[in-house]
Amino acid sequence: MITGFAVTVAICAALVAAWSFVQSARKKLPDNALLAGLAVVELLLVAQLVIGVVLLIGGGRPGSMATYLAYLIGSLVVLPLGTFWALAERTRSSTAILGIACLAIPVMVLRLHEVWAGASA
Repeated sequence: MITGFAVTVAICAALVAAWSFVQSARKKLPDNALLAGLAVVELLLVAQLVIGVVLLIGGGRPGSMATYLAYLIGSLVVLPLGTFWALAERTRSSTAILGIACLAIPVMVLRLHEVWAGASA
């Protein structure tokens, strides 16, 4: 994995998470600006998927292929599921749900990076 890109993804997700929690504290529902922030993070995750696949095709091998693919694909699913749940509920807590989903992304990206480096456990 490309360390700088992984850090960028993690930081962007953490910033959108903070934004979500501030909006939740202000008793605001998810607005278009917040959803656009989520879309940016999701686009970064798609780019990460492409990078990950290109590295695999190029001959790179993670510590555990199954774990690597699970984190690579799983990170793409977290935000859409969180957004679906938040938009279905449409309460103040729905904004907090988006923040929690965003907090999961840096954890998954860190773990993805660790698995790529050879940590298979």
